[in-house]
Amino acid sequence: MTVSLPLVVLLGFFAWGAVKFLGVRTWIVVLIALFGFWLSDTFMAPVIESGTRSGVDIVNGSHD
Repeated sequence: MTVSLPLVVLLGFFAWGAVKFLGVRTWIVVLIALFGFWLSDTFMAPVIESGTRSGVDIVNGSHD
């Protein structure tokens, strides 16, 4: 059985767990999210996108 979750959902669970169980302040999570939005408008966005896709491909492996 294969379950497909978007990466943003997985990151949302990690953020919720960090706030709930590790005591990370909510404003820190909001600040990091805003940094991600601002970073997406820079020249680094394509590099981050391709790196994320490559990492996901490595984790998933090939399904030939």
